[in-house]
Amino acid sequence: MEKLPIIKKEVNFNVPKSKVWEALTQPEKIKEYLFGTSVISEWKTGSTIVFTGSWEGKEYRDKGTILKFEPEETFQYDYWSNFSGLPDVPENYIILTFKLEDNEDGCNLIFTQENSITKMQYEHSEANWDSVFEKIKELLEG
Repeated sequence: MEKLPIIKKEVNFNVPKSKVWEALTQPEKIKEYLFGTSVISEWKTGSTIVFTGSWEGKEYRDKGTILKFEPEETFQYDYWSNFSGLPDVPENYIILTFKLEDNEDGCNLIFTQENSITKMQYEHSEANWDSVFEKIKELLEG
């Protein structure tokens, strides 16, 4: 199977890191921009993270483990979705990393998605993250 490239996005926010961090880690905010998804976690390194909801009439329960949780700095987790059609085994988990850096106007979010397994998964993610980050900007900046 071919190795797919890392998805990388960089978004400039005109708000402090604390506001972007809240958007990334508070379930009520996540639900607003992530297609109505409910998120359950203890929000610490090593804890599980579960995403539930309904997409195009199908219920889903996706999951992962928080790999790094450094408040207002780095949030990283692995993630498996039953929509991928792949078995729930470690090698089929993608890795999502959100890093925040201060800048003179607010902060930058540097996002990466690694270990995309299928071309369909990669293409879906590439397009969806643009939409998600645009919704976060609207939510935070008005």
